[in-house]
Amino acid sequence: MRIVSVVGTRPQLIKAAALTPVLRARHDEVLVDTGQHWDEAMAGAFFAELGLPRPDHSLGIGGGSSADQTARMLAALDPIVRDAAADAVLVYGDTNSTLAGALVAAKLTVPVAHVEAGLRSFDRRMPEEVNRVVADHLSRWLFAPTPTAVANLAAEGIVEGVTQVGDVMEDLAARTVPGIRDAAALSAVDPALEPGGYLFATIHRAENRSVEAMTAWAALFGAVASAERPVVLALHPGTRVALDAAGIRLPAGVRVVEPQGYRTTLALQLHAAAVLTDSGGVQREAAWLGVPCLVLRGTTEWVEAVAGSDGRMVVIGLDRDRAVRELARLATASEAPGQARYRAATVELQPAGAVDAIVDRLAAERA
Repeated sequence: MRIVSVVGTRPQLIKAAALTPVLRARHDEVLVDTGQHWDEAMAGAFFAELGLPRPDHSLGIGGGSSADQTARMLAALDPIVRDAAADAVLVYGDTNSTLAGALVAAKLTVPVAHVEAGLRSFDRRMPEEVNRVVADHLSRWLFAPTPTAVANLAAEGIVEGVTQVGDVMEDLAARTVPGIRDAAALSAVDPALEPGGYLFATIHRAENRSVEAMTAWAALFGAVASAERPVVLALHPGTRVALDAAGIRLPAGVRVVEPQGYRTTLALQLHAAAVLTDSGGVQREAAWLGVPCLVLRGTTEWVEAVAGSDGRMVVIGLDRDRAVRELARLATASEAPGQARYRAATVELQPAGAVDAIVDRLAAERA
């Protein structure tokens, strides 16, 4: 099968790092990077770190409004998919790159394969929700990560072509965990970091970039941070720009670091006292690692991660007082270092088998 795979953001590169090597062993893949995350820190370094082949096409389409960015992607992707004589276009997740890839394929009557199909927040104000709904309704193959995702698709009348495969990110995390047990990886970020002696945070979603939201989560970080246990915030470039534009200064207990590579981000989570995030990917990784996690959103698509966490993962929105209470329950300053060291020594993560399931399904279709 000749497959055009469309990526463009850091999470999509992680998923492609798991899927592309196996996909290329059995299919002919053309890899297209839209450049939605266009800077080296957010995406460029991931190709080398994750062993991804360089893209066959790098479009460099970053910045601009969502509509402008998507329009430029549509115009650039159309001739690539047309000239490739593709049997399928494969898209990941819920970004503008996902939407553009699915729309171009549909217009050219090329079947769409959607990895992470069926996820729903049920909040159409989120651009990600619109992207994923449209992609699902245009797809021929819908690779759902969870039972809830399958049920969501069925509720919308989509049952043909749906396969529950598990999570491709879990396959990659399972391969990576043995190499991050040693806390020495923390010293490359900050030599002062010790296991259980910090909180790790990421925040990037559009809903958390309004002035009101940024004021709220900055206050939340200030309430849970201290000189002895800082919040280490891997700051997304877009969030940094929004903070600067609003003139919002982060509290003294927040240590800002650049976005980190995949292995370092996973290590920062594993050895943290707890994780605070609005990222679906980081949320799932924290769940697999067994790290306490506060989800800085009002809803989450990953309901199984919350339900299966034994209370370690809590959706709190931007409720500062609740954050303080939950951290007092989940990760006290006195107990967290021992918990982090035990977790690093004992964590075992098995692959989900999602990669093989996706490749097998596509191969069966071609046969």
